[in-house]
Amino acid sequence: MNNVLLVKVPTFNVGVLRIDGVVSELLPVGQYGFWACGAKVEVETVDTRWAVSELNAEEFHAQGMDEHFVTMDLGADEVGLRLEDGKLVEVLPPDSRRQYWKAQARHELQRISLSQGLRLADELVARMNRPGVAGMEHVLLALVPAFHVGVLKIDGAVVGLLEPGQHGYLRCGSQVEIEMVDTRLQALEVSGQEILTRDKVSLRLSLVANWRYLDVLGAHARMSKPVEHLYRELQFGLRAAVGTRTLDELLENKQLIDDSVNEHLLKQLQGSGLEVGSLGVRDIILPGEMKTLLAQVVEAEKAAQANVIRRREETQATRSLLNTAKVMEGSATALRLKELETLERVAERIDRISVFGGLDQVLNGLVSIKAG
Repeated sequence: MNNVLLVKVPTFNVGVLRIDGVVSELLPVGQYGFWACGAKVEVETVDTRWAVSELNAEEFHAQGMDEHFVTMDLGADEVGLRLEDGKLVEVLPPDSRRQYWKAQARHELQRISLSQGLRLADELVARMNRPGVAGMEHVLLALVPAFHVGVLKIDGAVVGLLEPGQHGYLRCGSQVEIEMVDTRLQALEVSGQEILTRDKVSLRLSLVANWRYLDVLGAHARMSKPVEHLYRELQFGLRAAVGTRTLDELLENKQLIDDSVNEHLLKQLQGSGLEVGSLGVRDIILPGEMKTLLAQVVEAEKAAQANVIRRREETQATRSLLNTAKVMEGSATALRLKELETLERVAERIDRISVFGGLDQVLNGLVSIKAG
């Protein structure tokens, strides 16, 4: 059996028979046997589901076997859509040449001219947006969500806005980008800003601003990154508001910071296509030693206020006692009533009272009430 070569060509393959290194025949699916006496016999199995390699194509063409292939040539300004049995299977780039096996499927080539623009028709976008299509690196597919717009940039230049939906563009020879922009009201937080006040106290502040686009195309035409620009302006406004005021001024009226930043943004964002609806300082964090000092100040202030209140109450109590004394001075009955009130308070603290002489002795002998 050393002089016999047995070969099996599996499904979806073809056998390339080479004798002494030269292509002799193409073998369809099946089993084969060859005498290998006096010559070098080789059989290479090639998957017919893929394009013919350039090396094999040259060999087959030299042996006059072009009838087994479909050749697809594209110009420098053309993109090709390759179909097998009517189904899109591959996107071919410009200035390319491919060969495919005829026996595998019915091949078709649809040409798209780049001179007609890079935008793809909706029908083509739907066909390309399916699994299994090769060559998709030559196409950009993008889904613009609801409440968004897509900023289309070709070779770095903004050329238009895309409405919500599926979009497709060829990117052969051009750099195509689509940036998604949310047109709803959004929150932007500027956090952890270490800023010195005018009296050299270090504060850490956080600011939150609610903003939205007024003119998306205008904003991107003026600024490469509008959101980053807004963030920087919020930083600048916050530093200007804090750095020009003392700690006492800021603690007494936090609204000063909001008003100052708002005023800064009105000047800097005019005509930018951005709008800040509202903003506010979320946190003001003091250093540890400053917190201790402020706590001591507050404690001293509250102690002084408590002392004032206590003195006021004592003065009012003294005045009340003086008024009572004046009333009792002019009325014996009032004096006796005061004595009875005092007796009642004393009696509340006594567990047992022994009475001699009856109840009358208590009433008449202990306390006598006479008309004044």
